[in-house]
Amino acid sequence: MPDLFDETANYALDLASPQRMQILFKLLEKNYTPTALAKEIDATKQEVHRNFVRLEESGLIEKETNGTYLLTTFGKIVCTQVPSLIFISQNRKYFEEHNFGEIPHKFQMRCGQLANGQYIKGISKVLEQWKSIYKNSNEYIYEILSEVPLDLIEPLVKQVKKGVRFNYIFSESASVPKGRKALLKKLGFDKLIEKGLIERKMEKNVQTVVILNEKEACIMFPTLDGESDLTEMFYSDDLMFHEWCLDYFRYCWYGSDVFRESKLKE
Repeated sequence: MPDLFDETANYALDLASPQRMQILFKLLEKNYTPTALAKEIDATKQEVHRNFVRLEESGLIEKETNGTYLLTTFGKIVCTQVPSLIFISQNRKYFEEHNFGEIPHKFQMRCGQLANGQYIKGISKVLEQWKSIYKNSNEYIYEILSEVPLDLIEPLVKQVKKGVRFNYIFSESASVPKGRKALLKKLGFDKLIEKGLIERKMEKNVQTVVILNEKEACIMFPTLDGESDLTEMFYSDDLMFHEWCLDYFRYCWYGSDVFRESKLKE
């Protein structure tokens, strides 16, 4: 095992250069000669050539007969792992106070898909973006919730009445505002359930909050003590970001229990 760590550490050293990383991701787009790539990234030919040689010796790139270089299979796989490091490193300060909570390891390993997310801080900005996801929905709204902001119920129901499908997972310990039941009754929530426009399930304890429609999504990770945090979120309409959130929602949906209103207390 120590030998494996030594070998991996050596590869990590080969990646420990902004220019070598830039070369790898440029080659992910298309093949280049060192000279052409030096011009593309505004660097000296000598410096780029040295880095090409090092990456080739590491087995990350290889030379074609026409003089251009391309990524090896190993190089392509390495590039797929880098976004996870980017996501964590770019948001290092955030993850000093938050973690992945109950999210399974297999989803944590895919966190690089969240790298293009926009960090949003402040409850007002978070709620504004949340409402925007509702407003922009045409097909569905999916949610995993730890609590219900009262101001969001009416704009949500407005979309459902237009035919937007609403599926959500509630925490048994959800923080429910006073007046929720009365507002749901006034808005005809039960009738929408009867029509099949709303489906709901329940989990014992939701820590990570996810909201998405058919083209955009956001996620809010819990604090280090396991409490959900609605004051900060990551949002994006990036396809990979959306795919991660949708896959996670589906994973939770099929593992959730029957919804029981009696478990909720205002």
